[in-house]
Amino acid sequence: MRTRTFTNPVLGGFHPDPSVCRVGADYFLACSSFEYFPGVPIFHSRDLVHWRQLGNVLDRPEQLRIPPDTPASRGVYAPTLRHHDGRFHLITTNVSDRGHLIVTADRAEGPWSDPVWIDLPGVDPDLAWDDDGSCWCAFSGTRVARIDPVAGKVLEGPYPAWTGNGLRQPEAPHLYHIGDWWYLLIAEGGTERGHCVSVARARSPRGPYEPGPANPILSHRGTDRPIQSTGHADLVQAADGTWWMVLLATRPRGHTPAFHVIGRETFLTPVRWVDGWPVAGPVLDSHPAPAAWHPFPALPPRDDFDAAALAPYWISPRGRPDGSWSLATRPGWLTLNATGPTLDRPGHTFVGRRQQHLDCRVSARLDPGTARSGLSVRVDEAHHYDLEVTGGEARVVARIGPLSQCVARHPVPPGPVTLGIDIRTTGVLPPSVTAATGDPLGVAATGPDTIAFSASGVLLAELDGRYLSTEVATGFTGRVIGMYVTAGTACFDWFDYEATG
Repeated sequence: MRTRTFTNPVLGGFHPDPSVCRVGADYFLACSSFEYFPGVPIFHSRDLVHWRQLGNVLDRPEQLRIPPDTPASRGVYAPTLRHHDGRFHLITTNVSDRGHLIVTADRAEGPWSDPVWIDLPGVDPDLAWDDDGSCWCAFSGTRVARIDPVAGKVLEGPYPAWTGNGLRQPEAPHLYHIGDWWYLLIAEGGTERGHCVSVARARSPRGPYEPGPANPILSHRGTDRPIQSTGHADLVQAADGTWWMVLLATRPRGHTPAFHVIGRETFLTPVRWVDGWPVAGPVLDSHPAPAAWHPFPALPPRDDFDAAALAPYWISPRGRPDGSWSLATRPGWLTLNATGPTLDRPGHTFVGRRQQHLDCRVSARLDPGTARSGLSVRVDEAHHYDLEVTGGEARVVARIGPLSQCVARHPVPPGPVTLGIDIRTTGVLPPSVTAATGDPLGVAATGPDTIAFSASGVLLAELDGRYLSTEVATGFTGRVIGMYVTAGTACFDWFDYEATG
C-alpha cells in the first residue's frame, strides 16, 4: 500500500504565525493579519493538511481598531488559539491600539466576543492552563505571568522565563503542560533567514527553565533548501497520538539574495520525542501525511458576488467602511465607491485576496462607468502594480518606492472590460538565453516571477516581480491582489483566481 503524502505549504500565501489547537477530531488554526481588516483568519481541518476558512475572528470595528494612518505591517500580530473548558480563546496583540487582547467564542466560526485587554508588554502572547485552572500568559521577551483572562487582570508576575540560546529576537513563546513538565517553545534568530525554533522545560511555568540539549530543534539557516525562514511554531497532538508542528516559512526564488513574494506561509512537519524533548524537521516539500485524511471540496475559483455577504477571504487595508462597498446596489455585482484618490496613501477603497500560489492567474469583469478603477497587486502603499481603467483606456502603473510610472496604455471600448493578471515564476537564465528568447523584461530573468497584465485579451505589459517582494518592500506581509476604485463608483461582475503551473 502506498504511503499517502501531503505537499507543503498547507496554507499558501500570506498566512504567518500559525497557532493550532485540536478539539476531538477537529483542528482549528489562526494566523496574523497585520493592517488588514477583517483580522485573524480562522480555519478548520480534519487532518492538519486540508484547511477551510471559517471566517475571521476580529470582524467588527469594535473588536479591531486600526487607525487610518497605521503604517503597513502594523496592526494585529501573532495570535494564539486555544480551547479550554468548552470554549475557544484567542489572544493576540494589536500594536496599533491598546496591546494584548483576548476574545472568546463557543464556536470557532464565531461570533467572537468583544476584546478583554491585558496590561502586559511585548507581543506574541500565549495562553496555557494549569491543572488547578490557573491561566498563564507568556509573551515576547520571554516572560510569563499568571492572569485572569475574564477580567483582564495580571495576578502574578511577570517572571523572566528563558531568553533562548543567545540569538536575536526571542519571541513567539508557547507554553505546554505535557506530563510532569512545562515546555516553552520559542522562535529566535529573527524572522528572516536565521529564523529557528528552540525549546526549554521546567517543572513550573514560573521556571527555572532548562534548555533543550539539541537546540535549535528546527532551523534551515545556512542551507540550500527551497523552504527558508522556518520558525514561529506551535505544537499539536493528533487524535492518533502522533505529534505535529505548524510553523511559518518562506519560499524565496530568483538570483541571490532570492525574493519571497507571497509572504510567510503555514507549513506542517512531524515531531518526534527523544529523551523527553521534541525534535522536528527538516521541513520538506512533501511529507508522509497524518493518519486522518479529509479533503474539503475545493473552493470555486470564481466569485460571482451573488451571496449576501463577502466571502471571508476578502480583506481590505485598515478597514472597510460600510459606504465604500455594496453587494446590494447592483445585485450580482460588487459595487465599490471611492474613499481616497490614490493607492499610494492609506484611505483608498480596495477589496482583495491573498496571492496563495507562486504561479496563478487572476481575472475580473469590470464596469468602470466614469470611475478610475481596476486591479492591483499590492504589498503596501509604496509597492504595487495597477491595471487601471479610466477615460477610455487601460493602463499599467508601477509604484516602486518613491517612483510611480505608467508603463503601458491601450484604448478600451465603453462598457464592461475583462482585466487579467498572470503571474508565473521565472528561472535564472543567462543573458545569452534571455536574448535568444526575447525576454520581455529586457534583462536576464533573475527575479522570482513575472507579472503580466492584459485588458480584453490584449497584453499590455510584463513586469519583474522582485519589486513586489518582502526583500524590496520590507515588512511582514505578502502580496494581496484585488479590486479598487480611486475616483467615482465602479462595479465588478466577477473575480476569478486560478492556480497555474
